[in-house]
Amino acid sequence: MSNSQHGRRTALYDEHVAAGGRMVEFAGFELPVQYSSLGEEHEAVRQRAGVFDVSHMGEIVVGGPGAMELVQLVSCNDHGKLAVGRAQYTGLMYPEGTFVDDMLVHRMAEDEFLLVVNAANREKDVAYLEGVARGRAGVEVVDRSEDWAQLAVQGPLAQEILQALTPQSLGEIKYYRFVRGEVAGVSGIIARTGYTGEDGFEVYVGPQAAPAVWRAILETGRPAGLRPAGLGARDTLRFEAGMCLYGNDIDAATTPLEAGLEWIVKLDKGDFIGRDVLESQAEAGVERRLCGLEMVERGIARHGYPVRLAADDSEPAGVVTSGTQSPTLGKALAMAYLPVDAAAIGREVFVEVRSRTVRARVVALPFYSRKRKSP
Repeated sequence: MSNSQHGRRTALYDEHVAAGGRMVEFAGFELPVQYSSLGEEHEAVRQRAGVFDVSHMGEIVVGGPGAMELVQLVSCNDHGKLAVGRAQYTGLMYPEGTFVDDMLVHRMAEDEFLLVVNAANREKDVAYLEGVARGRAGVEVVDRSEDWAQLAVQGPLAQEILQALTPQSLGEIKYYRFVRGEVAGVSGIIARTGYTGEDGFEVYVGPQAAPAVWRAILETGRPAGLRPAGLGARDTLRFEAGMCLYGNDIDAATTPLEAGLEWIVKLDKGDFIGRDVLESQAEAGVERRLCGLEMVERGIARHGYPVRLAADDSEPAGVVTSGTQSPTLGKALAMAYLPVDAAAIGREVFVEVRSRTVRARVVALPFYSRKRKSP
């Protein structure tokens, strides 16, 4: 990675500019928001495949004999039975039971974990982990973000396209698994996770090798309709799939239970930071919950727009966390936190859209689910 007067640059910056990427600043990095159009890139990932530069993400290694103990302490999920070569989604927890960040935990070895965190939170997360680790014997926290570039190949044809570039049998990599292997002759890590709602892979390689791997993926995938995709499509894709974005849908003021992420909270694994709060919340029930909204009247609900239970309510009952016109479904959709008693499917609510009161109704999340087949 390098720095410019505008922001940090990933190893693929020149590739993006050469491909006509419209560069914007995001989480301190200069990244492409789109190349052709958001709609074309979104459709390519849903129907065929797209490749994203996600090298801005943070990679933190927790290692040593005490690594498992530390990871279990800071995370709400249970990694105790996580085998080497597997990954889990989880929350990095504050004592208040809220999110420091959300992250992927990869078990690299018996005593080594790779935590993939959000770019905007990287320094905060490292400092937080170092603080918790301080004084503990046999554990080390190391920020390895500069050592990795990360490319995400996503879409129904992702496996077919990437398979042409690796001797590794991709069909053997099940969902939320990873292997060490080669892509386009470059050694790295191949993981099968994703943030688009489609099947796909993350390829981790050294920054110097990343441009050659990027070009190989584009060249191999172009005949099948693969496109380079930017931040705009990445956001609409994850939104349709009901995946939370830190800073919008989850943050230091929200708990996993409020966000509908009960499945990552393992209260029976033993003690962890924030457990007492989450246990009390689980017993008493949450007061608010993240819901899906479909606009009934014309208007697009955006982040921060107030949501009222009645059109003439003086005070909002909630706020939109994410919202857009869904390219796949052709509807204006949103996510918002609402009181639990107002979160019933079909319930009518009202969103303030640029000083207009617009009717909406509560719908189930996720908005979109792909037709799954066993990978």
